[in-house]
This record gives sequence, structure tokens and C-alpha cells, in this order.
Amino acid sequence: MTPEELSSAVKTTLAEAVDAGEIALDAIPDEVRVERPKSREHGDWATNIALQLAKQAKTNPRQLAEVIAARLTEHQGVEAVEIAGPGFINITIDAAAAGQLARTIVEAGDSYGHNQALAGHTINLEFVSANPTGPLHMGHTRMAALGDAIGRLLRASGASVTTEYYINDAGNQMNKFADSVVAALNGEPTPEGGYPGEYINDLARQMAAQRPELRKQPSEETLSVVRELAYRAQLAQIQQTLAAFHIEFDVYFSERALHEEGKIDAAIATLREQGHIEDRDGAVFLRTTDFGDDKDRVLIKADGEPTYFAADAAYYLSKRERGFEAKIYLLGADHHGYIGRLKAIAACAGDDPEKNIEVLIGQLISVKGARLSKRAGNVILLEDLIEWLGTDALRYTLARSPADSPLDVDPEVLQSKTNDNPVFYVQYAHARACNAARNAEAQGVDRTGPDGGGFDAALLTHAREEELLAHLATFPNTVARAAELREPHRVARYLEDLASAYHAWYAKCRIAPSVHEDGTMEPVTDLHRTRLWLNDAAVQVLRNGLALLGVSAPEKM
Repeated sequence: MTPEELSSAVKTTLAEAVDAGEIALDAIPDEVRVERPKSREHGDWATNIALQLAKQAKTNPRQLAEVIAARLTEHQGVEAVEIAGPGFINITIDAAAAGQLARTIVEAGDSYGHNQALAGHTINLEFVSANPTGPLHMGHTRMAALGDAIGRLLRASGASVTTEYYINDAGNQMNKFADSVVAALNGEPTPEGGYPGEYINDLARQMAAQRPELRKQPSEETLSVVRELAYRAQLAQIQQTLAAFHIEFDVYFSERALHEEGKIDAAIATLREQGHIEDRDGAVFLRTTDFGDDKDRVLIKADGEPTYFAADAAYYLSKRERGFEAKIYLLGADHHGYIGRLKAIAACAGDDPEKNIEVLIGQLISVKGARLSKRAGNVILLEDLIEWLGTDALRYTLARSPADSPLDVDPEVLQSKTNDNPVFYVQYAHARACNAARNAEAQGVDRTGPDGGGFDAALLTHAREEELLAHLATFPNTVARAAELREPHRVARYLEDLASAYHAWYAKCRIAPSVHEDGTMEPVTDLHRTRLWLNDAAVQVLRNGLALLGVSAPEKM
């Protein structure tokens, strides 16, 4: 019996009690939450539904709990129901009902853990969005890992998600970028305010190989060509690094398109219709102070040039026009000031800033012993971190801590093959379970018995089996909660607990038959076969959880 099935049973119990006139409720709740009690002595699952509904039912919680308990014990799969405290309901599932979960998980495969908690939500998830003027560096790693994991979680919870990278390919920084490459083409020093680093020389060499005539031709046309070629080359390099980090974006949205397609003018017209535009001192302002911003923001300067904020506003409205009900922005640690102004844009556009936009800020990370890049000169590159620490270790470590907490990464731990290394601990549990299945099958244990049966859930009665099944059962709820709160670390910590439960079970419960001293092997029984189902269920959940974090699940280590 899964938590969802038990929740449904409680809802059915409530409906039956209402129909019988035992309780009076205006409506049966859409969701009944069941959770693991802190102590196993209190049963397998617990619900506080009686406390939630007592006022509506015009009775005290304990009396309502007694009505629910009396009927719930009649449901198949429920072994016992007890009432604790003021009205908490503790439920014990019989072994057969609990053990059935192993088969359910194996048959569900990659879809186990997926849920419909966010079905109907259409979400635009923007993250990384680094300027295409240089390689991705350590400052981008955290939100890259978290953003991709959040996108996977949202999809697993039924949401329609578009992941998006906003390319800041307009503005003065692109001119400085082009000036830097042109200077390198001609063997000149980096111009003031330009971009230093060996990667600029690399780009210059690419330009020279493609278009040798660009050298020694200082002109606006030359600058324009170099700007475009260097931009395309740098963007391609960023995309290659992201692919190595197991990230593929659905959309790369160009800031230039906002300017070239008249989107900024259209956005200002829309905001003017909403009544929040003010013309002042020859400039155009958006009255963001109407919605809590510390000052009104300039959209068009007195010289007629649009500001970066105008592009931000047009970009938000573009997401809105493309049908995204919710817009999630993942920004770096130095972007706290953006929260108020982005929410003010949403409000000025007629959206609910508490519902239609969400801004997550990631705190800084540091890596002990990391060296500045020779290519970039003054930063630690993501591609160097990947080569040094590995994508799996880096992604898992970045995902297992809340975004709003600073993170100090210890390379020695990440490179160790010990239980102190969380990603190794979880991946080893998966590899160990895969090896256990191989060994069992080599000794004649197959999930299907000779008579076509072989699975008997009632045989899974060992305390370690009950514990492992209980952990497996909570996976869908963990995924749904992590998606709802945008907290991938909940999945990582869950996987570590699951790995611990698996290792404890493996040490006590044999899957393969024992070999006697005389070399003969005990016969294969349905207990061995059923334990193989449970083993394979653990394999599946470990694999599914790692996939949600963008981390591989090796079958051998």
C-alpha cells in the first residue's frame, strides 16, 4: 500500500462516515496528508486529518478520530489504527500490503516518484543566463546545478516547464568584448574596460583562421563582424560546458531580439496602458514605487536610449505573452536588488507578484584549493571544476544544500571513495544493489518462480525490510515536496537515508540462497525471489532520485 493509496482510503472512510450520518462535513478534503511518524512504535503512517476537520464537523478531534479509526480498520491492508494525543491517527499496514510496494515500484520503473502535484502549472524557469562574453565560471555553477534539478523536479510533479537561458547579447559589454578580440587580433593590449584572459586570444586565433582579412582593418564593419563571430563562438563554448554538466536548455532567448523586433516599445505601450508609466524630465519612467520598489526605474533615457531595465521589463512581458503563468528566476548572490524591481515589473504588468513571479537567490560557493584559470585569468572556470572534481560529484554536492546557505566544497571529500563522500555513498548503494541482483540471478534466483508466481509480499516481515519499504514509500511525496518548495536538497538527503536503509537491509537479509559447507546450495524459495523484487525496487528508486539531480547511477564501482 502506497501513501497515496492510504490517503485515498482515509478519504473513502470520511465519505462513508458522512453517508452513514456519523459525522457532518460540508466537503471531503481533496488531499489527506499521511506522513511517517518519528517513532516506528507509533505505526507505519500517521495523519492529523481529525484535528484539521474537527471544527467543520462540530466535534472534538479525538471523537472524530475515533469514528475514522473504527471504519479505517475495515479497509484491506490496514492492520491496526490507534489514536494518540488530542486526535492524531497512527496506522499500521499489514506486511502483505506494505510489501506489495516493491512490485509496484519495479513495474512503474522510471515513472515511480512522478506525481501530479503541480499538474496544470505552466512554468518558465530561467537560470544561468551568463553574459556571452566569457566562459562559465564557479559563480555560475550553483544555480546551474540547482536550476536544472528544479526543472527536473517540476516536470516529475506534473508541471509543464520550459527551461530558458537569457542571452545578454546587446549593450555596451558586447562592444567591449568585440574591442578586446580585435585588439588581440592585432597583437595590441586589452583596451581599458575590456576583457582580459587567454580565452580572448583563443577567440582571436579562431577569427584569424576563419577571416584572416579582419586583421589590420580597424573599421566599424570589422568590429561588427568580429562581434558576431566571437559571440557565436563564445556562446557555443558555453553550451558545450553546460552539456558536459548535463544541462540542456529548451530555449536560448536573445536580448537583441527584444530590440530588433520592437518588443521594448511594445512593452512600454503595454505598461502605459496599465497606468504605471510616467514621462519626466525627457525620460520615461516605470513607477515601480507603486509596488514597493525603492525608486522609480528609468525605461528610456532622455537621449532616447532604452535602459537594461527596459529590456528586463520587455523580457518579463515576453514570458507572459508566451503563456507562462509562473516565471521563476534563479539569480546569483549579487542580485538581491533585482527581487524588488522584478516583482514590481510583474505588478505593473497586471500580474500577482506573489503568484506569477518567483526569484531565488543562490549564495556563494567556495572550493578549497581551486586555482584561477589560466584561460580566463581571474576566475575559476566551470570546465576546470568538471575536469577536476567530475560532473556527478559537483552536481550532487551543489544540490544537497539549500540555495540560500553559503557552501564550502572540500575536494578531498568529493574525491574520496568512502562513506564520508555523500555522492559516493549513494552511488555505491546503487552499484551494490545492481551487483546483488547479478549475483542472485547467477545463483538461480529469478523474480518469477517456476509456476509463474514467485512474489509473496507477506514474506517481507524482517524489521529491516519494513524499514526499507517505508523509505521507498515516501519517495513520491519527497519529490512533490521538493518541487513545490524548489528544494532539490530534499531529494539528496532522502537518497542518503535510503542508501543507509538499503545497506542495513543488505547486511541482514540474504537475497541469494546460502551455500552449505559441503558445497551444496539451499533451494531457491519465494522469499529469495521476493527479496530480489525489493532489491530491484531500491535500485529503481536510487536511480530515479539521482536522475532528478542530473547525476548518473553506475551499476559497477
